[in-house]
Amino acid sequence: MKSILCCALLATLLMLCSQTANATPYETDTIKTKGGDLSITFVGHASLIFSYKGKVIHIDPDSRLADYRSLPKADLILITHEHPDHLDPMAMELARTKKTKIVANPAGAANIRNGIAIKNGKSITLAGVTIKAVPAYNIVNKLGNGEPFHPKGNGNGYILTFADKKVYVAGDTEDIPEMKNLGPIDIAFLPMNLPYTMSPEMAAAAAETIKPAILYPYHFGDTDAKQLITLLANNPKIEVRIRRMP
Repeated sequence: MKSILCCALLATLLMLCSQTANATPYETDTIKTKGGDLSITFVGHASLIFSYKGKVIHIDPDSRLADYRSLPKADLILITHEHPDHLDPMAMELARTKKTKIVANPAGAANIRNGIAIKNGKSITLAGVTIKAVPAYNIVNKLGNGEPFHPKGNGNGYILTFADKKVYVAGDTEDIPEMKNLGPIDIAFLPMNLPYTMSPEMAAAAAETIKPAILYPYHFGDTDAKQLITLLANNPKIEVRIRRMP
């Protein structure tokens, strides 16, 4: 009897291990563009992977969220700012090759081997994609000494152009006035976790300003991302898509 039970237990364990090995741990969406499909993989927190026309772009890779040895190598890595949940040297080293370009805000680039610094308002084209750095900062949420968690002029958000689609990855920011000048945005990633970035109400206000066709809340920690669906219920032109991005 013990032998039979042991065999049954072993078979169950093997089945579970097989299912786990074959499971895809990250959600992926495909967006149609005039230049081909854009694949977006949601790794977690602020970490994303864009795949487009054979090129792979990692955004804020974080080794606490994934084993980057098993993920596609990056042609381009974008770092929004130097905080450790966005700038992780281990993740970058595992994701990069000798040809990988790494772009970051100036404070971040200073801590990256062969990092390319780009300031708010500047643009660069790499891996066949035009990237514009835009402001990302706090106005309301501050440290105990009165300094904002993310000071103005330091961190970057990024607007990436994939053929006819513009994707806005906001970085760590609140609903700042500069969002009015971003231009048409098709897909937006907005952070939503207090006290570091936005409340659901702030994110909804930002979405009303940007008016993306698709809105992904990300970097939302313990915040209930579904609140955005309720807050934007009267704006059917904005599709809120919630993925595993705590």
